[in-house]
Amino acid sequence: TDVHTTADDVAVVFHDRTLDRVTDRTGRIDRLPWAQVKKARIAGSEWIPRLDEVLASFPTLRINIDIKSPGAVAGVTRAIMGANAVDRVCVASFIDARVEAARRVLGPKLCTSLGRRGVAALRLASFSPKAAAVLRVRAACAQVPMSVAGRPVVDARMLATAHALGLQVHVWTLNTATEITHALDLGVDGIMTDAPTVLREVLEGRGQWPSR
Repeated sequence: TDVHTTADDVAVVFHDRTLDRVTDRTGRIDRLPWAQVKKARIAGSEWIPRLDEVLASFPTLRINIDIKSPGAVAGVTRAIMGANAVDRVCVASFIDARVEAARRVLGPKLCTSLGRRGVAALRLASFSPKAAAVLRVRAACAQVPMSVAGRPVVDARMLATAHALGLQVHVWTLNTATEITHALDLGVDGIMTDAPTVLREVLEGRGQWPSR
């Protein structure tokens, strides 16, 4: 889930940098105090949750946290520590420095994903055995799109290199059965989607949906 922090350093679960697009209020989240952000409503009734509330409300849920803004590291790490949730979150960001900062605060056991530089190094290593041999990663996974500007990011070679390094590969954002099936056939380890029912139907059809 995407996380920003308010002007008074409260971590909130919200995708956009501003309230404008999907709420009844306006303004950049990092320039507004929590007292104002908490009044915003989505579709007239849904409020923006705090990260600490989400972690407390779902104490057994594993949560992927994408730090979306440069000033959000302190608020995010504080919420994770406050919920004693280091062992059930994975921290991600496009910006490597944000992930590294979170790891410094929360410790080496924190699950993290590769940042942009790490993904580029992984992709390069997939074409060069010499580069793969010297590549060292501290992350647990790579979270990437299937392609960028029509060029593949995830293919069989990249997956083989990642798995050899002990990395899982999670892809986003796949919303059709065709996209999901293709990714699963390649061997990805995780899929992010806006269409969970479609994902479930595909997994059930493949016998991969866990039974309770």
